[in-house]
Amino acid sequence: MDSSAIGPVAPLLDHKGGLMIAVKATLLRDLTLLLRRRGEILNPLVFFALVITLFPMAISPDPALLAIIAPGLLWVAALLAALLSLDSLFRSDYDDGSLEQLLLAPHSLAALSLAKVAVHWLLTGLPLALIAPLLGVMLSLPTGSYAVLALSLALGSASLSLIGAIGAALTVGLARGGVLLSLLVLPLTIPVLIFGVGAVQAAIVGSGVAAHLAILGALLAASLMLAPWAIAASLRISING
Repeated sequence: MDSSAIGPVAPLLDHKGGLMIAVKATLLRDLTLLLRRRGEILNPLVFFALVITLFPMAISPDPALLAIIAPGLLWVAALLAALLSLDSLFRSDYDDGSLEQLLLAPHSLAALSLAKVAVHWLLTGLPLALIAPLLGVMLSLPTGSYAVLALSLALGSASLSLIGAIGAALTVGLARGGVLLSLLVLPLTIPVLIFGVGAVQAAIVGSGVAAHLAILGALLAASLMLAPWAIAASLRISING
C-alpha cells in the first residue's frame, strides 16, 4: 500500500522513526534506568509505610478513631510520597543532556513526555495504590473499603503524576526546585484529594462510591488531554528560557 494513501497515519507506521516507536523506546529506556536505581522507587513506598506506621503511635491506638481518620491520612501520605519522586522525573535527563535531545526530536514532545509520566505512575503511583490496603489494616480501615481505596488511589495517583509533571518540568532547570515544585503542585491536587477521600469514606459508611470514582476518572481524562501539552510547553520554557 502506498504510504501517501494513509496520510497522517504513515509516521506511526514508520518502523524507522514513527511516533509509536519513539514512545515505546522512551518507555523502555525510563523503565530500565529506574529499575537500575531502585532507591528512587523504594523511597516513596518506605516513606508511605513509615508515616502510616508512626501515626497511630503519635495520635492514639484506638481503632474507632483510626478508622475515622484513615481515609484522609492514607490519601495525604500517598500524595506526599508521590511528591518525593517528582523532582527527579526530568532531572536526570536534564543533567545528562537527554532532555535537549527530546526537544530536538522530530516527534511530539507531549507524547514522549506522557510516556515518561506513565513510567513514573507505574513505578510509584501504582505500587502506592497496591500497598495502601495493607497499611489500611493498621488503621482499622473496614474491610469493605479496601478495593475502593486501591482503585481510587490508582486513578488519583495517575492524575497526580500528570499534574506533578507540569511542576517538575517548570522547575527542572532550578538547582533546588523541590520546595517550589511542592508549592506549585499541591494546590492543583486538592480536587483529586477531596474526591479520593470521599470515595473511601463513602465505602466505609455504605453509600454510593460510583459518583466519586466517576469524578476521579473525569479528572484523569482531563489531565490526560491537557497535561501532556502543558508539560511540553513547560519543558521548552525551562530549557529555552
